[in-house]
Amino acid sequence: MYECPNCGGNLKFDITLQMLKCDYCLTTQNPYEVTKDKDAEESAPFDVTIFTCPQCGGEILSTDTSAAEFCSFCGASTILDSRISKEKRPVKIIPFKQTKEACKKAYTDRLKRAIFAPDELKDEKYIDSFRGIYMPYWTYHITQQGGVEMKGKKTFRKGDYVYTDHYELGGDLDAYYKELSYDASASFADNISERIAPFNVKDMQPFTPSYLSGFYADTADVDSSLYEEDAKTVANTASFSRIKKDAAFSGIQFTSKENNSSAGFMLHTYLAPVERVMFPVWFMSYRKGDRIAYATVNGQTGKVAADIPVDIKKYVTGSLILAVPIFILLNLFFTIKATYSLIISAILAAATLILYGLEMNKISRWENREEDRGYHLRKKRTSSKKSNNQSGISGFIGSLLAVVIAVCILVFSPISDIWYYGGSIAAFIGILFTTTSLIKKYNILATRKLPQFDRKGGNDHA
Repeated sequence: MYECPNCGGNLKFDITLQMLKCDYCLTTQNPYEVTKDKDAEESAPFDVTIFTCPQCGGEILSTDTSAAEFCSFCGASTILDSRISKEKRPVKIIPFKQTKEACKKAYTDRLKRAIFAPDELKDEKYIDSFRGIYMPYWTYHITQQGGVEMKGKKTFRKGDYVYTDHYELGGDLDAYYKELSYDASASFADNISERIAPFNVKDMQPFTPSYLSGFYADTADVDSSLYEEDAKTVANTASFSRIKKDAAFSGIQFTSKENNSSAGFMLHTYLAPVERVMFPVWFMSYRKGDRIAYATVNGQTGKVAADIPVDIKKYVTGSLILAVPIFILLNLFFTIKATYSLIISAILAAATLILYGLEMNKISRWENREEDRGYHLRKKRTSSKKSNNQSGISGFIGSLLAVVIAVCILVFSPISDIWYYGGSIAAFIGILFTTTSLIKKYNILATRKLPQFDRKGGNDHA
C-alpha cells in the first residue's frame, strides 16, 4: 500500500491520468516519486502480498494487503490465502491504458456478435468482475552484425537447354530485433496471449512497483530458455526475407535455408540477456460446473479474446425459427422427389459425422494443452493422465443410424414413397441428435478444465 502524503489514504494508479491518485483527497503523484522498500534500486527485490487460491493453487501478487475474494483462474468465490514475499523486479512495464469501463465496453461489443451466448455472460454483475492483472513476459533482444555469405542459383531456358547459374553472394549485415515477447506464465495459456497480442513496446516504462497499486500481477514460472530458439528463428526468418527482397538479388533462388541449424551462425545471430517485463491484461473467468471460460482484454490496445460457449436451448430455438421459413420457401418454388430427399438427408448425416470426428480431435488436443509449451515445461516432471474426451462416441450414433437407414432404403428400393419420407425424417432426427452432441462438445472446446497448479496454498512456500 502506498500512503497519500496529505491524508494517509491509499494511492492507486489512475489509468486516465497515468499517475497515482488518492481515493479520498484526490491528490496525484508521479509513480517514480513514490519510493518504498528501496523501490528505486534496480537490483533490489520488492515486497508483495502473494494470494494463493486454496482450491486450484493459482497465485497472483499485489502491493496491496487487502484480501482477494475470488480466484481469477478457477473462478472460486473464496478468500485467498496470503503471505508476504519478495519478488524479483521486472526491468520494464507497460502501464494500463484501457480503463475498466473501456474494457467492459469492448467485451460487450464482442458479445453482440455472439447471439447464442449464455445469458450469464451478458449479465452486468458478471461483466463487472474484470480484474486488472499484469502478466509476466520475457523479452528477447537479438543482433545480427558481420559479413554474410550465401549461395544461390538462377535457372533459365534457352532453346532446348536449361541453364543454371550459381552465385556466391556476400555482404555486411547489420540488423537488430528488440523486445520479441513471449508470456512467462504457465497459468496464462499461450493461445490466450497470442490472441490479444501484440503489445506496443514503445509504451514500456522502467518498472516501479507503484504501477501495481490497485492491480494484481501474475507470477513468472516459465524459464526464459523455452522461447530462445523461437526468438532466434523469428530474427533469422525476417533477415532472410529482407535479403531476398533486395533488388540486386531479383530472380535468384537461395539454396541457403533460414530455418536450419546453421542459419544463426551464418547470420551472426546473437541473443542479448533476456529481460523480464510486465504487460497489462483485463482478466475475467466464467465458471459453469467443472468447466471454466476466460475473457481477456489487452489493457493497452483493447483487443478482446474470449471463450464463448453456446447455449443449446438458444441454438435449437433459433435453428427451428430459421428452418420454418426456409421449408416454406422450398416447397413453394421447388418440388423435391422422395428419393432425392433421402439422398440429401444421408449426405447431411455423413457431413455431420465428419464434423463430429474433427471436433473430438480438437477437444483432445485442447484438453491436454498440446500447444501450450509454457504449461508443459512446468508440468514435465509431474505425471498426469491425459484427458480421454474421445470416450464421448455416443454423439456418433444419431447420424450413423441415419446413414445406415438411408443406405438400406436406397438399396432395397421400396415402391412406396412413405419409406423414403420416413427415412428422411428419421435421418433428420439423427442429425439433430448428433448436432446437439456436437454443440456440447464445442462447449468443451470453448471452455477449459478447472486448473490445478503445483502449489498447495497457504504458507507452504513461505
